[in-house]
Amino acid sequence: MLKKRLTGAVTIRNGMVVQSFGYNRYLPIGKPKVVIENLDRWGIDEIFIQVIDRSAKSLEPDIELIDEIATSGILTPIMYAGGIQNEAQAAQVIRAGAERVCIDTLLHINPDEVEKIAKRLGGQAIVGSLPVGIDNNGIIYWYNYQTKEKRLLNDRLLSLVKDGLISEILLIDWQNEGFDEAFDFRILELFEKYNLPLILFGGLTSEKTLKKAFDAPMVVAAAIGNRLNYSEHAVQTLKNQLTSAPIRTAYYHDRSIFKHYD
Repeated sequence: MLKKRLTGAVTIRNGMVVQSFGYNRYLPIGKPKVVIENLDRWGIDEIFIQVIDRSAKSLEPDIELIDEIATSGILTPIMYAGGIQNEAQAAQVIRAGAERVCIDTLLHINPDEVEKIAKRLGGQAIVGSLPVGIDNNGIIYWYNYQTKEKRLLNDRLLSLVKDGLISEILLIDWQNEGFDEAFDFRILELFEKYNLPLILFGGLTSEKTLKKAFDAPMVVAAAIGNRLNYSEHAVQTLKNQLTSAPIRTAYYHDRSIFKHYD
């Protein structure tokens, strides 16, 4: 069986890593480079960098940040989201050192551009970000962070994945992001019919919720942010609590071998 991934989510706003609550309220954590180096050293399987204010400010991707991280000796694969508006910018993010790009706003406003990105970089380099929720009628909706609009999932979006133009979906319980044991698993149940590879994010904090996530066949990874920021051995501790789940075992990178690290 292929092992599933534990992904460390790093949310950046105004140049600093923040603890996010529903992408609505924020607490400062620290400098991105320090937080990302710690996750790498602690043995996370993947690092998801989301710079949440780039698109809102009509800014391009933070290439300077990606380059700084990529040249710092990081061994963990990087997935980047924030400010990607076209094919050229997506390619620039990959050239700077990220393994994958995560697309959100473009899926709403220009899915044809997402197809261009996939044809240039390959579908394996593209992750689609879907903030979702469930309305009062029990119907799943797709949320647009920029316009605050809610809409139904459409065939054009789903075809991008089914045609191999997007490798995985980052399925975000956007209302419960940042809250303890809050992921609404009804979302996962409603998504089962689409049979898509999913990275779950939002309110997955405990051993219980993570085990439930990893037990779902369509889930290939679970992303965690806030819980990993306050303990030196948070990743190892969490993985050791999930020994029955199909995930990679805990390990530790000795970053002292890198001259840049002090």
